[in-house]
Amino acid sequence: MVTVGSPTVKMRLSHMLHNATHHSKSKANGGEIQWCFSQVKGSIEEDVADADIISCVEFNSDGDLLATGDKGGRVVIFQRDKASKNAVPSRGEYNVYSTFQSHEPEFDYLKSLEIEEKINKIRWLQQTNRNHFLLSTNDKTIKLWKVAERNKRPEGYNLKDELGQSRNPTSITSLCVPVFQPMELMVEASPKRVFANAHTYHINSISVNSDLETYLSADDLRINLWNLEITDQSFNIVDIKPANMEELTEVITAAEFHPKECNMFVYSSSKGSIRLCDMREQALCDKHAKLFEEPEDPTTRSFFSEIISSISDVKFSHSGRYMITRDYLSVKVWDLNMENKPVETYQVHEYLRNKLCSLYENDCIFDKFECSWSGDDKHIMTGSYNNFFRMFDRDNRRDTTLEACREITKPRTVLKPRKVCTGGKRKKDEISVDCLDFNKKILHTAWHPLENIVAIAATNNLYVFSSKD
Repeated sequence: MVTVGSPTVKMRLSHMLHNATHHSKSKANGGEIQWCFSQVKGSIEEDVADADIISCVEFNSDGDLLATGDKGGRVVIFQRDKASKNAVPSRGEYNVYSTFQSHEPEFDYLKSLEIEEKINKIRWLQQTNRNHFLLSTNDKTIKLWKVAERNKRPEGYNLKDELGQSRNPTSITSLCVPVFQPMELMVEASPKRVFANAHTYHINSISVNSDLETYLSADDLRINLWNLEITDQSFNIVDIKPANMEELTEVITAAEFHPKECNMFVYSSSKGSIRLCDMREQALCDKHAKLFEEPEDPTTRSFFSEIISSISDVKFSHSGRYMITRDYLSVKVWDLNMENKPVETYQVHEYLRNKLCSLYENDCIFDKFECSWSGDDKHIMTGSYNNFFRMFDRDNRRDTTLEACREITKPRTVLKPRKVCTGGKRKKDEISVDCLDFNKKILHTAWHPLENIVAIAATNNLYVFSSKD
């Protein structure tokens, strides 16, 4: 039985009250969220080391912890500042909680291949005790990490002295009971499991199941199902590798478990299709339960059509009713009950359609942008170039372009919407499409699961923005 006075219920009630009041406020100004600068993490140097570039961002289930992974194989965990959380209105401020080296560079001698230490994905496990657990993966190896706090240390051993050296048992004349003494808080990250040697190709996705016992990992051609307790065995649930590799026409680009139905998952492909699979039907889910695909308009077909239709990310809504997919130019919302076309389509940077040739030449056309749902599933966020990120309001079908830049570093400063000019006379606040910096790109974003707080990875900097209300 859970009492109303319990901390869990109090937290839920406070979040429900916050969301209810915030919802009424946001509706008053047309449903738009006014975003404010909260903080930025990372150095401001112009020359950025490749190892410092952030490669993934992820909030845990209550949003109090925020993890980032980088190309150097490091994981940095930030913790929500309690004062900023309890402030009215609450602020999204985070402090460094723990930093550890998750992966090291390796070399596959059998295939003469270097295995990068870059962290491709981080996924938090649901918290079941005072410790936190997360999965991190590079191209080949997945690791389960335990993040624990220690603020006491044992003292008064009988067989060891104060320096930890062993005593001569014959010199011990009396016994004492060891006691725990307070100490400065330490946060320790320790590897509990290593899941290796199951992927021939590069891992692009990991997703924890709602049963809290299993998770999936996906590479270009296969999806494996793991038990969190078993490291030496996984089950292959999807295999699209053809007998003859010359017949290969598409690869898996992303995969995710349904947030509520533990038997269902989706995976997207480089051809722009999404397949929903049901593990109850058969052990090998090569035959999908549903195929979500939008027919191509033959009038807009070009050399780049297949490249820009490749899906870089797929995410279920928190309710489990919808999913969003991100391709190069747009974000699409799909209803799980309607396969033939998306229910909503949002253009992210349509002004780049005329620049696909130059984007192909500089390889930007192959950039993989992620997308995120707000906690109430009413808003969608994704990244663009020039450190721009896009917000889409599903209720009012409004969209906003915002910028993550170091020119705004004063807390609670409201972000001004940015506009891109595609031709003709440029207005004062607009930026010409020819002036966009394609080296500044926002590929990785995350939205707090309970509040309007977002984390934006811009090269080696982590920006945190929160709503004004």
